[in-house]
Amino acid sequence: MSGYIEGISRDQVTLSPDRLDDWIDDDHPARVIEAFVEAMDLAGTGFGHMSPAQTGRPSYHPSVLLKLFIYGYLNRIPSSRRLEREAGRNVEVMWLTRRLVPDHKSIADFRKDNGSAIRKACARFVELCRQIGVLSGGNFAIDGSKFKAVNNRDRNFTSSKIELRISHLEASASRYLEEMGRADALQQSDATLRKVTRLKE
Repeated sequence: MSGYIEGISRDQVTLSPDRLDDWIDDDHPARVIEAFVEAMDLAGTGFGHMSPAQTGRPSYHPSVLLKLFIYGYLNRIPSSRRLEREAGRNVEVMWLTRRLVPDHKSIADFRKDNGSAIRKACARFVELCRQIGVLSGGNFAIDGSKFKAVNNRDRNFTSSKIELRISHLEASASRYLEEMGRADALQQSDATLRKVTRLKE
């Protein structure tokens, strides 16, 4: 057996909802994630398992799991188990994954196997956001007039402040992956302890 697990078509008509595509606006962030990941050279970025295995159960394509990670990062979903839950109940995630619901072990293994590639992808995503105007690196000039104004230091930007904020975003992606690893380990140990207790009874 070869190939990847295939999701259903977003145009498939059902009773409720009619089409997943109807639930996602044209300017929704999920569409930005979709376009970004689909245009990305995953193999060149360092993602593994780009060719499906010839034997065994079909695996999830790395692009499906990367979309899930970027969505989780943007929405502060801290663990693989929570990402699994969101994939089964959140229409935005269903749209991104084509209604595939990867289990938490697949998500955690993908994170462990592709941590540096995920960090590179997040850095590129930040760069894309900069290019489309979500984060701008432009310079602004003012005339020499001085007015007393109410302005917060966090609300005025220089080139160096913008670069610093971008580096903070990239570091934030790294912290997200580390936190997810810790949360997965904690949840795994809790699940193992419950199983051992149940077996002793």
